[in-house]
Amino acid sequence: MKCFRHLTAVALLVAAIRPAFAADVTYPPGVRVGLAPLVGLIRAKTFTGFESEDQSVKVLVAELPADAYKEVKTALSTNPVAPNGSTPQTIETSAGTAYYTVETAKDANGPVRRYSMMLPGGTFSGYVAVQVPEKAGKIYSDDAVRQMFASAAVRKEVPVDEQLGMMPFKLSEMSNFKNVRTLAPGAALVLADGDEATGFEPAPYMVIGVLGATPPEPDDRGRFAQQAATQIPGIREARITMSEPIRIDGMPAYETRIDATSGKDNTLVTIVQWLRFGGPNMLRIIGSAPRDQWSSAFPRFRAVRDGIQPRG
Repeated sequence: MKCFRHLTAVALLVAAIRPAFAADVTYPPGVRVGLAPLVGLIRAKTFTGFESEDQSVKVLVAELPADAYKEVKTALSTNPVAPNGSTPQTIETSAGTAYYTVETAKDANGPVRRYSMMLPGGTFSGYVAVQVPEKAGKIYSDDAVRQMFASAAVRKEVPVDEQLGMMPFKLSEMSNFKNVRTLAPGAALVLADGDEATGFEPAPYMVIGVLGATPPEPDDRGRFAQQAATQIPGIREARITMSEPIRIDGMPAYETRIDATSGKDNTLVTIVQWLRFGGPNMLRIIGSAPRDQWSSAFPRFRAVRDGIQPRG
């Protein structure tokens, strides 16, 4: 009985000193960075992260390239002062050592406290930014935010169903692509045979997304398609080999093909871009493959394209 009472006392003591978290580690949809949000914070409605009911306290959660964390770590080893003049602090998380800064600023509603944290994610960097108005500082104090930062964790993958469920379209065909990766939650999706560690360019991959801007007139579609194709990020020495109007699922569309060089290894690739018009947004589908794999990759690209439907 004494042993039981002792264990109970220890449990109560731990509960008393534990920060007031609303739950265990929670991952916002579409990202591999999560944390245990403080009590009163719920999933944000207009950005990836958490916020208070009145939307005054904000916790933004995002992924950045892997080099971002490395650059911060290197910069602080040579000059341990942030650009804003504050002294960065370190904190241990389950993902590894994280760096964060604190500063006081002003927004339209008055003084605010701003916190920024960078943590390692292996093939990416985790980023968390918090803003707390002065009136909420007693509840969401420096110590409380620090303890929330300490709860940060990363997961290896975002479940495929979770990623697909965020997109404004449905995907019924995956063409046996090995990896699915959200470039921007709810905006762009990558299907790839390669991965982030090896790079996508040495193997076939696709990028599917929605563009808000559309050509004002049907006669402008060809010019728009060609310009968009030559501005695909990561490609060099692009040369258009074909560009013509087509129809996809009964909708007006444009197909453009280019030969280019891509990636750090200067891979010679052939790329197809499909723009499907109609409705308030335009669907953009890009398929890229090393030139010697093009003949087998193109039917896979087309199968994925034909299986894309608007979300009802």
